[in-house]
Amino acid sequence: MAPSLLTAVDSQDHVHLIIGSNPLAGARCNRSLEVGATPKVIAPADANLHYGLAKSVEEGKVEWIKRAFQDSDLTTFGRDEVENVVDAVFITSSGKSALSTHISSLCRRLRIPVNVADAPNLCTFTLLSTHTNGPVQIGVTTSGKGCKMASRIRREIASTLPADLGPAVERLGTLRRRIWEEDHALGLTSDLEEDDETSGQSSSFNRLITSSDIEAARNRRMRWLAQVCEYWPLKRLASITDADVSTIMASYISETRSSHPTSESAILSIAELDSRSRRGRIILAGSGPGHPDLLTNLTLKAIKSASLILADKLVPAGVLDLIPRRTPVRIARKFPGNADAAQQEFLEWGLAAAREGQTVLRLKQGDPYLYGRGAEEYEFFTRHGFKVTVLPGITSALSAPMFAKIPVTHRGVSDQVLVCTGTGRKGASPDPPAYLPNQTCVFLMALHRLGDLIDSLVKDGKDWPKTTPCAVVERASCPDQRVIRTTLGYVCTAVEEEGSRPPGLLVVGRACEVLEKPLQRWVVEEGFDGFDVTEMGDLVGMSELDTPLATPME
Repeated sequence: MAPSLLTAVDSQDHVHLIIGSNPLAGARCNRSLEVGATPKVIAPADANLHYGLAKSVEEGKVEWIKRAFQDSDLTTFGRDEVENVVDAVFITSSGKSALSTHISSLCRRLRIPVNVADAPNLCTFTLLSTHTNGPVQIGVTTSGKGCKMASRIRREIASTLPADLGPAVERLGTLRRRIWEEDHALGLTSDLEEDDETSGQSSSFNRLITSSDIEAARNRRMRWLAQVCEYWPLKRLASITDADVSTIMASYISETRSSHPTSESAILSIAELDSRSRRGRIILAGSGPGHPDLLTNLTLKAIKSASLILADKLVPAGVLDLIPRRTPVRIARKFPGNADAAQQEFLEWGLAAAREGQTVLRLKQGDPYLYGRGAEEYEFFTRHGFKVTVLPGITSALSAPMFAKIPVTHRGVSDQVLVCTGTGRKGASPDPPAYLPNQTCVFLMALHRLGDLIDSLVKDGKDWPKTTPCAVVERASCPDQRVIRTTLGYVCTAVEEEGSRPPGLLVVGRACEVLEKPLQRWVVEEGFDGFDVTEMGDLVGMSELDTPLATPME
């Protein structure tokens, strides 16, 4: 079987006849609307329209012809300019029905494109599995051998493309038009469509051209633009901005108006463009609970490559030691009453560095989106026009209990986990959670006001029993990790007696006694055993684990 001829059809104002009322009919109508066509549905008046299709009919986007199909419909509902013949027909009911076969035969006779669901033999065209990003459209077909496979191939292809490729192509189209208009003003240009045919690769060798040749100037321009499209990395093309387009145009105009024009190499290159318009970038990354080996590989790479690192004061020394000596580091000057001011100061530092073209790493403890104000910083920097990359971190809310031998969920004990903060906005105390015996609660940023938190749980008629097991976990995964195991009735006394070792958190619930149960009012456990990764590698045959996961960098 010969392959199909793939085409792109301008369907603006075309009339598409959709026969059926099922969900597929709704999908066909939506697609027709997306490409600028006018969909008309033919289905009996008592048909049960799919919700989305019924909504489109109600909003006036789709016309519903409430009766069965008639042969004359094919030559009645079309546009005047094509003598009322419809432009395409979609049959969404079973392809095995006699009606589908009959309509397909009529359409073939009238040369109307027809598509019948699940019946390739009745179709004169098929719809591709498409990926659309602005002006960029990518279609995949398996020639009727399996639409599921086509969808998978399309997803695989789309996943390799830069997310901003569509807008970049739009900008390059604008650049192409502006260059053509500039040449037209100088009398150097032919038709824009002719340039499309001559600017690509040719089967013939390049001819020798001279700077004094007007035609050579036009060819040089189009060859340069073609090379931009052909050889620039897609990621760089996808990151092109309106400012880049203006910079390129300024360079091009300067070259074309010069009394001594040179070759296309004189026009702005990618390296020159990067040097002139390089924009900084922001990375929000979580550093995990404390141990440097718990950093993700991406965060470690970000630490190595950043131009400036803005770190929370609670990021442990073991993580800070990984920062190259050449990289400047600023630590947040946060203290009670100054948190908001310090946060704003950090934002201004990051913004100033990004505007200088630097890569700014905002290093946070734990995960940036779990009580890390990460979303606020994301909004701030994107509002100022910068791309923000967010890298996850292992949150202490789940890892600290594990290091303290507390399974936050356990069959028959706890089937849910609630993560709370002990400090609300501007230092306010948040509302305490309700008591559920089958729930484990993890309170972050709560130890500095532990007394108020416990009072809100157990006093004034609250339903939290004072005998509820709890544990204070401090500096989880660090060499000086400490765990205080006790109950809500004694936790304040225990912390007052033992002192504070921030950062720490409070775990509350019966899960605290699944693996370890204190035999006294409270029990203190000091130290962290670390990770014997080398031995683990020997056991499972993973020789690559013989080296530490993270080592200090010079």
